[in-house]
Amino acid sequence: MTQEGLAELAELNARTVQKIEAGETNILTSTLVRIRKGIGCDYDALLKGLDGLC
Repeated sequence: MTQEGLAELAELNARTVQKIEAGETNILTSTLVRIRKGIGCDYDALLKGLDGLC
C-alpha cells in the first residue's frame, strides 16, 4: 500500500502519513483510529506489527 493510498483510506493528508512513517511526528490517538479503520486492522496487530493480521 502506498502512503497516498493509506492517506485516502484513513481520510488523512498524505504528508501526515509521510511524517508518521519517517518518525517526524507523534501520532495522535485520533489519527491512529483513522488509520486502523482505514486498513481494517485489529489494534493489537497494528501496534505490535503482527504480520498477517491486518
